[in-house]
Amino acid sequence: MSIQQFIDNEVKSNDVVLFMKGTPQFPQCGFSGQLVQILDYLGTPYKGINVLESDDLRQGIKDYANWPTIPQLYVKGEFVGGCDIVREMFQAGELQSLLKDKGLVVRDKATA
Repeated sequence: MSIQQFIDNEVKSNDVVLFMKGTPQFPQCGFSGQLVQILDYLGTPYKGINVLESDDLRQGIKDYANWPTIPQLYVKGEFVGGCDIVREMFQAGELQSLLKDKGLVVRDKATA
């Protein structure tokens, strides 16, 4: 399986996927940490994939989305954005709406 096939499979077989530096339990960069905090706050189940485990994966995810930075958030197979975009969406309540519209769990207390 090529790295592109692996990424495509992960994106399409999980409702919410965060390609990040480190793990949800131990983020290894501030931007990844911010997205973990947002997703944990919302209570939306997600899969974290550590791009630091493989140079091929780290470059592959950038090529897959045609997006130069990590972390990258995918919801129901669609690229949502990186840290700045997701943080702004969260602050505006747009991320919560997107997740709810896709039929995903969002804690009521997290509604902005």
